[in-house]
Amino acid sequence: MKEWKEYLPEFREKTKAFYAGEMTKGEYKGFSGFYGSYAQRGGKASMLRLRMPAGCVTKERLLFVAKIIKKYQIKKIHFTTCQTIQLHDLQPDIVADVMEDALNAGIITIGGGGDYPRNVMCSPLSGVEKEEYFDVRPWAKEAGEYLISLITAKKMPRKLKVALSNSPANLPHVTYRDLGFAANADGTFDVYSAGGLGNNAKFGVKVAEGIKPEKVLYYIKAMRLMFCAYGNYENRGRARTRYMQDTLGGAEPYKKAFQEKLEEVISSGENLDIQVKQIPITKVGDGSSISGLRIMEQKQEGLYTVVWHPIGGQPNVEDICKLSEAISNMEDVEIRLSPDETAYIVNLTGNEAEKVLEVTKNSALSLFETTVSCIGANICQVGLRDSQGLLRNCVEEVRNAGISSTALPQMHISGCPSSCGTHQTGGIGFRGASKSVDGKMQPAFILFVNGEERQGQERMGKELGTILEADIPKFIVKLGKCVEESGLDFISWKEKNPEGIEKIAAEYLG
Repeated sequence: MKEWKEYLPEFREKTKAFYAGEMTKGEYKGFSGFYGSYAQRGGKASMLRLRMPAGCVTKERLLFVAKIIKKYQIKKIHFTTCQTIQLHDLQPDIVADVMEDALNAGIITIGGGGDYPRNVMCSPLSGVEKEEYFDVRPWAKEAGEYLISLITAKKMPRKLKVALSNSPANLPHVTYRDLGFAANADGTFDVYSAGGLGNNAKFGVKVAEGIKPEKVLYYIKAMRLMFCAYGNYENRGRARTRYMQDTLGGAEPYKKAFQEKLEEVISSGENLDIQVKQIPITKVGDGSSISGLRIMEQKQEGLYTVVWHPIGGQPNVEDICKLSEAISNMEDVEIRLSPDETAYIVNLTGNEAEKVLEVTKNSALSLFETTVSCIGANICQVGLRDSQGLLRNCVEEVRNAGISSTALPQMHISGCPSSCGTHQTGGIGFRGASKSVDGKMQPAFILFVNGEERQGQERMGKELGTILEADIPKFIVKLGKCVEESGLDFISWKEKNPEGIEKIAAEYLG
């Protein structure tokens, strides 16, 4: 961590200058992203992004978060769709102090923003999920360490996002990341490259099949060489790996070029083999058992996972502190952050799970309430709409209408085209926009339907049109009532009515 601390004096200096009005918003944004920090909308406070490798939050890391909540009176936290923890509303005079405290605790913020390699993502239930092919965490963590070593390297792909999945559930979206490793039943990975959401969204190209896990870093290095050779450095808006598919003329030419760069890496003689030692979970149950809506049985007999989804991925800071205290003396327990903003507390006995359920009771009450939402325009500088506010309003209206817990799906809400809420791959997705009413622009969202994230079934959602923000809760309630009246759950209703959402949305679209 010592080398990262050397950057802190400049961060303190530039942060002080920005809040004193001596730097423009754009100048500071271009500088501070390297540190994992941005000024929030309005320029009165900052956010800070804590890397959590593979989405794993150990007891020690959670304790750190609890301590700084109390030390700096932090009131707002966000679980991100890249499996990190964001701290919000940090006053200018403390943001560098929090960053230094994090480094002292072994938590890196450097490279958490800007154009730098992001937190390596991983299936959140790797190692404990009954249906997984194999535990991919060791290789995800090694990939993360490797990418951190490249943060200051020249000519890196912009925002390089790498992910590893343990099953076709594809929760980390490996088939549409810059580089994704999809586990196979035989203990190997298939590799996908040059995918991504946002503008010009694309699924990745399958560039390899059945590779040994220890070879993961060779593919990361090849990805870097690909961008050096074919990436767009002149146009920042197109400086993402997915645009290389177009540059090279499609999937097949891209795959051929990737294989050539991979051969360059292999023939260079550089040893990038990953040597990992699998550490099995040795904890055993104590005979206590538990069941319930927020309980999952692990593949380890007698152990359980508690599912905690704070609405909008925004936990009460008091609950973070309570959870840290509750698990402090529990063996092998940790939190796993999911790309849909769920937190899984794993490796619990039945008795331990009961205690964790109590301190995490401020949780979503239905699949609909687990809706994914980015932080939104009230905080984000580039956001167009308040995605968190829309979600809160929808949840309130659905609860007031008494809609059944099975009548509505999980939605995905992005405040702008960047797709931090992954709106393109949700069954129902919204993207921040505007709509003209009587010649005056009004807050609105573009509606997407029928997206799918599961590997082998991936599908970008169909764009239907624009709905006024004020009309969206009414549309969702009407949809829920229609499903309820059918006597079916949402999935069954959708199968019988494949155009049902479109028909209900029609009166609100323009």
